[in-house]
Amino acid sequence: MENRETILSVRDLNVKFSLRGKVLHAIRGVSLDLYKGESFAIVGESGSGKSVLTKTFMGLLDQNGWVDSGSILYHGEDLAAYKTEKQWLKIRGREIAMVLQDPMTSLNPLKTIGAQIGEALKLHQGIKGAEAKKRICEILTDVGINEPERRAKQYPHEFSGGMRQRAVIAIAIACNPKILICDEPTTALDVTIQAQILQLIKNLIRKYQLTTVYITHDLGVVANVADRIAVMYAGDIVEVGTCEEIYYSPRHPYTWALLSSLPQLGVKGEELFSIRGTPPNLFGEVAGDAFAPRNPQALNIDFTERPPYFEVSETHKVRSWLLDERAPKVEPPEALKRLTPEGGSLYE
Repeated sequence: MENRETILSVRDLNVKFSLRGKVLHAIRGVSLDLYKGESFAIVGESGSGKSVLTKTFMGLLDQNGWVDSGSILYHGEDLAAYKTEKQWLKIRGREIAMVLQDPMTSLNPLKTIGAQIGEALKLHQGIKGAEAKKRICEILTDVGINEPERRAKQYPHEFSGGMRQRAVIAIAIACNPKILICDEPTTALDVTIQAQILQLIKNLIRKYQLTTVYITHDLGVVANVADRIAVMYAGDIVEVGTCEEIYYSPRHPYTWALLSSLPQLGVKGEELFSIRGTPPNLFGEVAGDAFAPRNPQALNIDFTERPPYFEVSETHKVRSWLLDERAPKVEPPEALKRLTPEGGSLYE
């Protein structure tokens, strides 16, 4: 990864929201690098800060939210310092585009699909008229929509759920972005359509040379599409590594718990695993490791001092005191050993 070009670099980012007279610390000192051409996945429970983090890349935070400190460097510019819509219009859509999880809230019900793709072409690429009509049909074909001329004249309610998601992806592609953020792109779809949409995104990455960020709460969804995975908990990235490292050699107890929750690891006749307790209240200061109260293997220090990042390899780092050389050896759950490619363990 060292030789790869960094397209976006986040350093010590803190995002806060003002709610009912209190301050919510939603993103707590996050740092990450996004490499050109890679597929990067951010996973974690609902409310862990996945969507908030990526919204800061496009200036889409709600009015009561703000970047309190830190930087988001993109081509030498600090996006965290942007204050006006005029500044963000240079980035939003044109450089970084987003596919949201609910296409019906993204699409305008009063405009045809073709008109909505045409708006993106005109605004971000200056394409209009006959050239725009031709390009709209090409993009609809690229996202797997047959009879593009007829479909371009239809309205969102005439499309199925999977087709609407394809249309939303088409609008994002029309902006010709460098980075495509996919926020839970398959949540509302059945398993068969999920696989089709993920394969479609993989094909578009190759054709349009995109750098992609997937946001999901389901580690199973990104197993075949992500190059690297970051695991988020309570507004912080607790583990980041290659897809193989996260699935076959995870080191953080929260990653263990997420993987243990996969239905594929369930045993017939036994209860499915679930993570006990609830995430911490981010209105107050989080002491130590945020996952400690839900972690059966928590050490005393986990409740008092926030762990630093420990490097497992050049590409794999983990924020857990269990990796400290003074910590006792703690074995991962037995179920995770079934995830290794050979059916054995990579922990020895």
